[in-house]
Amino acid sequence: MSTSFARRDQLLDIQRRAQSLWESLKVFELDAPVGDAAAVPKFICSFPYPYMNGFLHVGHAFTFSKTEFATGYERLKGKNALFPFGFHCTGMPIQACANKLKAELEQYGNPPNFPVEEESSEHTAMKSKVAAKTGKAKRQWDILVQSGISESEIHKFASALEWLRFFPTEGLKDVTAFGAKVDWRRSFITTSVNPFYDSFIRWQFNLLKSIEKVKFGHRYTVWSPLDGQACADHDRASGEGVGPQEYTLIKMKVKEPFPEVLSPLAGKEVFLAAATLRPETMYGQTNCWILPDGDYGAYELKNGDVFVMTDRAARNMAFQEFFPEFGKYSALLTVKGKDLIGLPLKAPNAIHDPIYVLPLTTVSTTKGTGVVTSVPSDAPDDYRGLQDLKEKEKLRNDFDLKEEWVVPFDPVPIIEIADLGNLAAVKACEIYKVKSQKDKEGLAKAKEEVYKKGFYGGTMIIGEFSGQSVEYAKNRIKTQMVESGDAVVYNETEKVVISRTGDECVVALTDQWYLDYGEAEWRALAEECLESMETYAPETRHGFEGTLKWLHEWACTRTFGLGTKLPWDPQWVIESLSDSTIYMAYYTVAHLLQGADNLEGSRPGPLNIQPAELTDPVWSYILLGKELTEQQLSASGIAKDSMEKLRNEFTYWYPLDLRVSGKDLVPNHLTFWIYNHVAIFPREMWPKAVRANGHILINAEKMSKQTGNFITLRDAIEQYSADAVRLTLADAGDTVEDANFSTKTVSDTAILKLTTLLALANEGLAVLESMRTGPLELFADRAFASQLNDAVERADAAYGQMMYRDALKVCFFELQYALGSYRVAVGADKTQASLSKMHKDLFTRFLEAQAIMLSPICPHTCEHIYGMMHPGETIMNANWPASEPVDEGLLEGAKYLDDVMHRLRVSKQNQKGSKRETDKPNAVRMYICEDLPEWQKISMSVLRENFDAESRTFPNDLAKRVTAAMPAELKKKMKKIMPFVGMVRDAAKEQGEPALDRTLRYDEKEVLTENMELIREQLGLVQLNIRSSTDTGAEDATLAGDALPGRPTFAFHVTESS
Repeated sequence: MSTSFARRDQLLDIQRRAQSLWESLKVFELDAPVGDAAAVPKFICSFPYPYMNGFLHVGHAFTFSKTEFATGYERLKGKNALFPFGFHCTGMPIQACANKLKAELEQYGNPPNFPVEEESSEHTAMKSKVAAKTGKAKRQWDILVQSGISESEIHKFASALEWLRFFPTEGLKDVTAFGAKVDWRRSFITTSVNPFYDSFIRWQFNLLKSIEKVKFGHRYTVWSPLDGQACADHDRASGEGVGPQEYTLIKMKVKEPFPEVLSPLAGKEVFLAAATLRPETMYGQTNCWILPDGDYGAYELKNGDVFVMTDRAARNMAFQEFFPEFGKYSALLTVKGKDLIGLPLKAPNAIHDPIYVLPLTTVSTTKGTGVVTSVPSDAPDDYRGLQDLKEKEKLRNDFDLKEEWVVPFDPVPIIEIADLGNLAAVKACEIYKVKSQKDKEGLAKAKEEVYKKGFYGGTMIIGEFSGQSVEYAKNRIKTQMVESGDAVVYNETEKVVISRTGDECVVALTDQWYLDYGEAEWRALAEECLESMETYAPETRHGFEGTLKWLHEWACTRTFGLGTKLPWDPQWVIESLSDSTIYMAYYTVAHLLQGADNLEGSRPGPLNIQPAELTDPVWSYILLGKELTEQQLSASGIAKDSMEKLRNEFTYWYPLDLRVSGKDLVPNHLTFWIYNHVAIFPREMWPKAVRANGHILINAEKMSKQTGNFITLRDAIEQYSADAVRLTLADAGDTVEDANFSTKTVSDTAILKLTTLLALANEGLAVLESMRTGPLELFADRAFASQLNDAVERADAAYGQMMYRDALKVCFFELQYALGSYRVAVGADKTQASLSKMHKDLFTRFLEAQAIMLSPICPHTCEHIYGMMHPGETIMNANWPASEPVDEGLLEGAKYLDDVMHRLRVSKQNQKGSKRETDKPNAVRMYICEDLPEWQKISMSVLRENFDAESRTFPNDLAKRVTAAMPAELKKKMKKIMPFVGMVRDAAKEQGEPALDRTLRYDEKEVLTENMELIREQLGLVQLNIRSSTDTGAEDATLAGDALPGRPTFAFHVTESS
């Protein structure tokens, strides 16, 4: 067996034994204390329960590891720290997967005999849209086989219930193998399959309806025609966070007589329907753009109007009550864009009549209607498109354009904008030197400036609202046009949205139940809650603030999928982002209602309460403290002491102290979490903190099943061990930026370092009784003791700020380095026997402190070490290490010694001379600066006088001020002075005022003298002569003068003396 496997297997063996110990002690199972014990502080945190349509992967682990590390740390700080973990099964994906497998088995048999031929190009094209989200499009059977499920078992997954039975159970096993400190008695799955959780969600929605937070109405929503229902974020393969985008469709009437291609429409009202976001600019229309090679159709609406547009737009409109039947539409005829060129149009509000249809090759048929109205005064793209046609006769001839369709039309002034005048697009194109519609970069800059300045600073100079701001006029003009019949309101998705069933979604106007997010009073409470919460990163807070500004009505029900039925209208199922907002409250009582090994809630828990007994009044008592009448209590059938026990669990554990999640959930789930808490619970029960993290990359590449760059949590643990994975996740990073899980780090660094620590513990404890005892007399002893104290304090601070990479760096890597330096200093770095040269108290304190401080991140390894030191005890009941005040002088002295020895080594390696051993430098003259030279004193004085401590800046003319302060006899030293000033200046910008204090907190000569033998031994010197920089011979005068406080100078030489 290779060494790497042996080391890994050692960690796996320790992992199994530690987890067996924790399970036997039930160490993570915590109940709310009563009586005096209730004064013990608590900590409860949660992670968004994962959606269980597959195995957990390292991306899940990266996020919940933050929760796990926090739980371990808070336990060490003396709190009852609770980490519950449930499994989400609500919504479309599981049901869709089960249905897909069922269809495959019905069509191809069991096991299926799939055809070998390639899928049709149309099917492949449709699926390619979801490839980025789901990986290579596969049959459901193949996906389950790839997941490692036995082919003989796969047929069971044609039932959605099998997914709910299998994957949550496997997820529980994987999280347990990870070493998570989870109270599994509180775990559960969602949906109506679990009658206990089902009753909880029914109570929540009944309450929200009673306080008018749930409403019913006609609303635009993202919709999957294939699924026949709304498609929320978690129902999507791509397009999460995308919502409806409202356009105004301008009805540009085609003037008769119609050309031959439109002759079948004679006698009908025919319009080219142009989608715009700027209805206030319609006064300036000069033409209409179409894509010459684009495909268009003529579609008759239920009011008799005929709209010419793309099929894609017609498909969207079919779900917005434009056609007689919901979702049904058909074209009266189809045409190419080039067949429409030259059509005369009557454009609403336009000064020109008629205007003409012209070609533009940049028109998109995947956005809007494929018909674009042209306003060259205020749209740079339109201006350059029109100018190109006007200026280039050949271009007109290419499309057989008549001059009268193009040349007479000039931009119409409609809006006055500061700095851009009343022809903003014309001016912006001049500014950015845009000479052609092909100049995409210049047009983008011009468009950004015109649109931004036009909306916020523009003034209408035409029409009824002349003299009014664009911001004021915009919606009023739109309303007028809609009411007059010159325009209609149309919605489509902001970007492409693909459902998990592979359907391209539309925007539908449907009756639906919705949560009234964004309502003024409710939003104000959400903003108040956010203001009081710790978010750990300004980016997270800004994300919430931005979401609260735009988030509004949210469709909260579906007609298909798994979940809880809406209590008062059971034809609807509550969707997955709406039944997952306050379940953290359910964690507080789940262990009493369901109990261990009962994820589905198939039997009553320890209190023997039946789901039917959990009435709304019962839940209101447990979670809100609303007293029950005797009649309600009697009707519930629940004993009063059981009710009080449930209430005590909730009031002890709530509010939630911390929620950890990926940053992608800020625009939906996490904001919903805030909204629902402030609607339901009193202020003292509002959540206290939220921490968002970025996504995890694997070896600096996006995690992807398609490319094979994908690791399940189970595989990672089996391949590397839980502690090696946990260490690598902690080392990956703590910001909202994406982090990197490096397989090289986990295999080469994590496993090696952890097993090296185990070897040190074994070897050190084996010779413990032979180690030195008594007072800490050696400099190395005292310095290492202070480094230990410092590590305890800094690791404590890092854990408290949830900066786990920093905590790992301090309590593991830096402390290991400090131990290594200590061992070298005392001669304990050579053999196991030499370990006895360490001080016994220091070694045991180091080993215990490192095990405890590292235990939130690597609990199995630390449990093993702690058990060696404290047989019969568990590190899970340990407390954070005590520390004594840090001796900063000793810390700085130790760093000074380390730096001096490093500089000596580098200098010795660079020495040139005879190859004969007797001629190689073997002695050092070292010069220390015991008092600042005059030029340094003056420089430091000027630096202090001119430093702005608040901004950590100096004036730009600092060099001149230093020069002016120097007396004439010192000005000749300016080549030496200015680098010194620059060094201190840069240090002050980074460290603040302490960098301007050059007083050392240690005695250089004392540190060097006390460690002289160490320096001589490590450098192979026969002599080390320490001198004052003012006490020098002629040969070293310049060298001695270069010495600074804390930075001695030295010279190697050859000597025969010892």
